[in-house]
Amino acid sequence: MKNRYFYFIIILFSLWSGGAFSQTNCITDPPLPPVLTSVSVQSETGNTKLTWILSPSPDIAAYILYSYNDGDGMPIDTVWDPAATSYTLSSTASKYFTVSYVVAAMRLPRCTSIFSNILNSIFEEVSIDTCTKKIVVSWNSYPSFPEKVTGYSVLLSVDGSTYTESGNVNAGDTSFILNDFSIYSEYCFVVRANLEEGTFSTSNKICLSTKMQRAPQWINADQATLNSEGKVSLSFTIDPLSEIKNFSLERKSGPLGAFQEISKPVSVNGSVYYTDIQAETNIINYYRLLAVNSCSLPVMISNIASNMVLSLEKSGNNIILSWNPYKSWLGTISSYKLFVNSGNGFEEKAVIPASDTVFVQRYQQIMYEVSGKEVCFYISASETSNPYGVSGESISSKICTSPTEIITVPNVFTPNNDLDNDKFKPVLSFTPLEYHLIISDRQGNILFESRDYLAEWDGSQNGNPQPQGVCLWFLKLTTPSGKIISKTGTITIIRSR
Repeated sequence: MKNRYFYFIIILFSLWSGGAFSQTNCITDPPLPPVLTSVSVQSETGNTKLTWILSPSPDIAAYILYSYNDGDGMPIDTVWDPAATSYTLSSTASKYFTVSYVVAAMRLPRCTSIFSNILNSIFEEVSIDTCTKKIVVSWNSYPSFPEKVTGYSVLLSVDGSTYTESGNVNAGDTSFILNDFSIYSEYCFVVRANLEEGTFSTSNKICLSTKMQRAPQWINADQATLNSEGKVSLSFTIDPLSEIKNFSLERKSGPLGAFQEISKPVSVNGSVYYTDIQAETNIINYYRLLAVNSCSLPVMISNIASNMVLSLEKSGNNIILSWNPYKSWLGTISSYKLFVNSGNGFEEKAVIPASDTVFVQRYQQIMYEVSGKEVCFYISASETSNPYGVSGESISSKICTSPTEIITVPNVFTPNNDLDNDKFKPVLSFTPLEYHLIISDRQGNILFESRDYLAEWDGSQNGNPQPQGVCLWFLKLTTPSGKIISKTGTITIIRSR
C-alpha cells in the first residue's frame, strides 16, 4: 500500500513535468522511475551504497545512477540488470562533502524514466575544543522520504575499539557534543540516521587526535627592516618542535603606545613573515609575536623588534646623521654601517661601532662623487651571537638631502713655478654635468679654454707665459641638480721679480 502511494506521487510528477523522449513509445508509455530508498556511506571504505525499489514498468533493461545538483543530473554509471536493487559507488567525494543522488529506469532502446526521488549522503564534521574539553560533531540532515528519520545516533570508536553509541539526538537536530574525552587518544565518529522501517543511513567517518599542542619554547624576532618599497618587513623564527601554528602579531607606535594586534599569521616551516604596509616609518614601531594555543590564549611571546628611523641635520659643510639603536635582538649588535647614494646607487661608506648612534659625514669627502639631484643615506645594523643561530640584519629608513652646490673662483694666482698657487681653476663642491671655462685678455683674445672641470690654467697661451696683469674669465656649467649657472670675473696674474 505504501509503495502504491509512492508511485502515485511519481506518476503525477511525470505528467506535470511533461517528460518527452526521442522514441514514440516513450511519449505514450514512458517507464515509471524506481524509488530510491537509501543512500548510505560505508564508513570503513568510504564507498557509498545506493538502494532502490524496482520500477513497476515492464521491460526494464537497466538502471541509470546520477549525482544530482540544482536540477541537473550527472550520470555516474548504468546497472545492466533489471533485477538490481542496489549499487556501491567507489568515490572519495563523501569524505569531503554531501552528495545528492537520483536513479532512473531505462527501457530499450534508450527509453528513460524521469528521475526518482532525491536522497543525499550524510556528511559529518568534527571539531575539538581543548579549552572546555568538548568535541562537537555536526552533519547535514538526511531526507525523511521515502522513509521517515526518527533520530540520529552518534557512533564512537576510541583508539580502534568497536563502535558504540555515544549519544542520540532527535530527527531535527544535526549536532552532538561530547562533553569529555581522554587526551592523547584517537576518536573516530560515524553518524547514523535511524529510519522508521528499522533501516538506517550512515555518514562518512571522521577521526581526530586529542593530543594537546606542544607550545614553542622560544620565538626569535629575527628583524624589523625597511624593504625596497619603504615598508616594514618582519621575520620571526619559531622553535621547530612547536606544534602551534597560529600566532598573533602585535605592534605599538612610539615608546608610550599600547600593543595592538595587527595580524593573525600562520607559521610556515617554522617561520613567520609579514610586511606592515600600514606603519608610519618616520616613527619607531615596536613588534612582538605571540604563540596562540587552541584556546586562543598566548603561551609564548617573542623578543621585541623595532624599525630604525634615520634623521639628518646640516651644520656648515657637515651632514649629521642620527638614529635610534635597534631594539632588541636576543644576540648583540655587531656594528652599524653607513650606506650613501651620491647618484649611482648605494655604496658602503663607513663601519660604525655598535655603541654609536650618531655619525658626522664631511661633505668634502663625498662632494666629487655627487652626480644626482640628491644625496641619500641609510644605516644597517647586524646581529651577532644569537642563541638560536639566526643572524638578523635591519635597514633604517632612507633620508636624502640636496647636494651642497658651491662655486669658489680665486681672483689672484702666481704662476712662478714655486709650487704655491701656480695654477688657476674654479673650485666646485660637486661634479658638474656640463662645464665650460674660457679665459681671455682684455682685448678678448682667448688664452685658455676647457670643458674638463679638472683642467687648470698655468698662466700661458700656447706655452707662452702671459705678463702680469688682469685677465677675464667666463664659466658656464650644469650642477647635479640640473641648475645651469653662468659666472664671469677677473683673475690677476702676479709674477714675482
